[in-house]
Amino acid sequence: MVSKTFTNLSVEKQTKIRQALLKEFSAEPLATAQVAPIVKTAGIARGAFYKYFDDLTDAYKYLYGVAMRDIHSEINNETGGVFQPQFYLDQVTGFVKGARDSQYFGLIKMHLMKNESLISQGSVDPNTVTAPEWATMILSHEAIKQIIINPDSQSVIMKKLSDALDLLSGKGNA
Repeated sequence: MVSKTFTNLSVEKQTKIRQALLKEFSAEPLATAQVAPIVKTAGIARGAFYKYFDDLTDAYKYLYGVAMRDIHSEINNETGGVFQPQFYLDQVTGFVKGARDSQYFGLIKMHLMKNESLISQGSVDPNTVTAPEWATMILSHEAIKQIIINPDSQSVIMKKLSDALDLLSGKGNA
């Protein structure tokens, strides 16, 4: 977890370090990323890096969390308790657009292609959501992943997602 020492830095210094992290983690998978280019780009000592973060994985999780908060801040998560396929389609479209338009696109693409399996992320407990909601989360994530990795497939993937969501809502035919 990012240290209090890091959060006490000036906004400018935090931004410079985040930009250095973004540069490294957008260009290199976590497995081959290194501290040296980050500290050089950020203009900080190697020891300072380890005062701010436990290790590269900690720094990566911090940055990816920042990216997700920034992109998700534009997304509405209220369904009104009703399963509405169009709502979820709009959420996927909004996330993909937000990712593409953000400074974090390279990071997100690298995450989906190389790093996702290396980072333990909190998953949704299937006992806390309905089966259609759980299936929708899994399908939506996979749709986002495929669209980010292969943007030319967006219309085909969105059509398949739409058909699957209609099936889950009871409106579609197999």
